[in-house]
Amino acid sequence: MPPTSPLLHGMAKIRAMTMASAMLLLLTGGSMLARHATATTQQAAPLTGPAREAIELFLSDQTVALPGKVAVRVDAPSSGALPPCAAPEPFLPGGTRLWGRISIGVRCNADQPWTRYVSGYIAVIGVYYVATRAINAGQALTPGDAQAREGDLTTLPGSVIVDPAQLIGVTASNRIAAGAPLRRESLRAVSIVQQGQTVKVVTQGSGFVVSTEGKAMTHGAAGSLIQVKMGGGQMLSGVVRPDGMVERPP
Repeated sequence: MPPTSPLLHGMAKIRAMTMASAMLLLLTGGSMLARHATATTQQAAPLTGPAREAIELFLSDQTVALPGKVAVRVDAPSSGALPPCAAPEPFLPGGTRLWGRISIGVRCNADQPWTRYVSGYIAVIGVYYVATRAINAGQALTPGDAQAREGDLTTLPGSVIVDPAQLIGVTASNRIAAGAPLRRESLRAVSIVQQGQTVKVVTQGSGFVVSTEGKAMTHGAAGSLIQVKMGGGQMLSGVVRPDGMVERPP
């Protein structure tokens, strides 16, 4: 058998070293991946125990006045599980609005006090109104132009119409697409009193009603405050009623 040349011997040695290095890298890399997976699992662990119960009870009390049906979700803290605490105290950071995604503080006043923050989401399921057809600017809305929908109000513009009374006596101020949520800024009240029109001014008090006539100085929709010039030149202020009269406070 011919003797092994120094060159072949060196190549074999390099291959052996390369295989050993690759095996070491595979082992250490696998260990690193395992540690990373463990850390990820810890971060994704749901919030449990007294802290979660305290937060949900706290948010339930804080959201009692919100419209519609309120659903609260508390997310897992990004820093991992909260430290143990027998009596965690939830609180809201300054300026927090109980609407949509929020941050909730949790403090523990034990021998080793701590404060942490977790994220949550407050959904408000309620009724809002959408356009049943395309409505052009200037067109008056009819009862059939709006349809009630139910959804999470926190995902909609804050000006979305939730009270059907706001759809009475209004016209579209811009084009509204079919199916689009109806918003206050897209609607304007119809003027039922025109500038220069002769209007009846009514003053009501305890046991009396006084009615006089005057001239409206501006246009006015139902519920709006306008000025009326009386026959003697006196200027009075009153609220336009749906019947076109102007009512003054006693």
